[in-house]
Amino acid sequence: MLNSLAAKCLFAIIAGALMVLAFAPFDLVPFILLGPAVLFWLLNPLQSSRQAALIGWGFGFGLFGAGVSWVWVSIHVYGGASVLIATLATLLFVAALGLLFSAQAWLFYRLFIGKPHAWLAFIAIWMGFEWLRSWFLTGFPWLLTGYAWLDTPLSPLGSLMGVWGLSLLTLCLSIGLFQAAKKRALLPLAVACILPIIALLTPKSWTEAVPDTELSVALVQPNISQHDKWDRRLLSPMLQHLISLSQPYQDHDLIVWPETAIPSLYYQAAPYTEPFFNRLGNQQTTLISGFPYMTADAKNPELSRFHNSLGIFSYGQGVYHKQRLVPFGEYVPLEAQLRGLIDFFDLPMSEFSLPEHTELTLDVKGRKIAPLICYEIAYPELTRRSAILADIILTVSNDAWFDDSLAAEQHLQIARMRAVENGRWLLRGTNDGITALVAPNGDIVDRLSREQAGVLSVKVPSMQGQTPYQRVGLWPAMLLSLLLLGLGFWPGSRQPLKNNAMAR
Repeated sequence: MLNSLAAKCLFAIIAGALMVLAFAPFDLVPFILLGPAVLFWLLNPLQSSRQAALIGWGFGFGLFGAGVSWVWVSIHVYGGASVLIATLATLLFVAALGLLFSAQAWLFYRLFIGKPHAWLAFIAIWMGFEWLRSWFLTGFPWLLTGYAWLDTPLSPLGSLMGVWGLSLLTLCLSIGLFQAAKKRALLPLAVACILPIIALLTPKSWTEAVPDTELSVALVQPNISQHDKWDRRLLSPMLQHLISLSQPYQDHDLIVWPETAIPSLYYQAAPYTEPFFNRLGNQQTTLISGFPYMTADAKNPELSRFHNSLGIFSYGQGVYHKQRLVPFGEYVPLEAQLRGLIDFFDLPMSEFSLPEHTELTLDVKGRKIAPLICYEIAYPELTRRSAILADIILTVSNDAWFDDSLAAEQHLQIARMRAVENGRWLLRGTNDGITALVAPNGDIVDRLSREQAGVLSVKVPSMQGQTPYQRVGLWPAMLLSLLLLGLGFWPGSRQPLKNNAMAR
């Protein structure tokens, strides 16, 4: 028995950490059901909402401490912070994320503990906080529970309701089965089974390929060290390395270089790249690359603004500016106070700005491509707004910031879910992996190994039609959650809790 609060907190931390085993690269799906059930179980015998908040925080600390501890790599290895400072900063980041689970547990206990249908409210509140985490303070929609179902027969629910529907499925299964076993009741079992049944009956495809629209694409993975990337003395050899990898694929329709593959303002790189780009243009080959883009500030033309951008450099034109920036990596919150304290707050290209407007698609030989840069692909609604206008999804990234950690596999898993949701082929081009071609059902058709230079040559058709998720977004899952929340308030005999002081 877990008799002490400390023991319960430790158990919550372990339960949260074990949930990470359900995500890539482990893919041990049963652990995604274990976590919510354990948290629900731990909250019910508590004596106060303050204790619930502490248990919830422990669960979140365990989940994010195990799942996103890779931020330590970027802070220490590439940010120049000492082991102590990097460890403290990572713990602070993880502890801050844990506060969302703390608030979630506190709210559940305060409003629903002891009510006959509290288990339904627990599902709804968890869903509400996953949604909150997707946008609050720019959002961190990582480790959403629905991602765990990607390689299972239940994944088609993603095209119907997005990752949100699969998260709701997770909660209904986990809490429904727990409650059915505890109360030996049929209603929780029915709640647990309904979404899996819908998932199994959902069509596996809502879109179809347009005949004779295949693009031949070369995804270039240069594997340039993050230590070298922003060294201006190495600009010429780095660009020549990219050109050398690309030259055998000049007969392709499209060549893709990854995020900030051109690691300078373009006028500085032009002497090295223009001859190659001109040759590509003469051969009607389009090259898309990430690069920093400078423009005058609209309010003060004497000032410059920088954007993390993706642009067409041969046979066409168009520029996409990143709409979701990574705190500290691409901009520094409280810049006046933090700049100069440690090297991590002065990372190269950490002065990017959000665009006032940007193109949502890039045109390649009449095909509309939805561009997403780095962790923008983690935002389901952002991707949906672009993909609904496009034939193909393209995401570029530079995961070299995180070395050989869990980040790259988690990032790819997230990108694969976007393909399922939108019924589109997805191209993923990266600096050091994982470069891949993803089918509309989320399957990986081909990929390059991590930390090696190479080129992935693929053929990609345009897709027509829309998935239900593309049409309506997250609303079906959220409305179902609101229904469960309302049922959680359904009157009935309140179940007394032993020694429940309901401390406020």
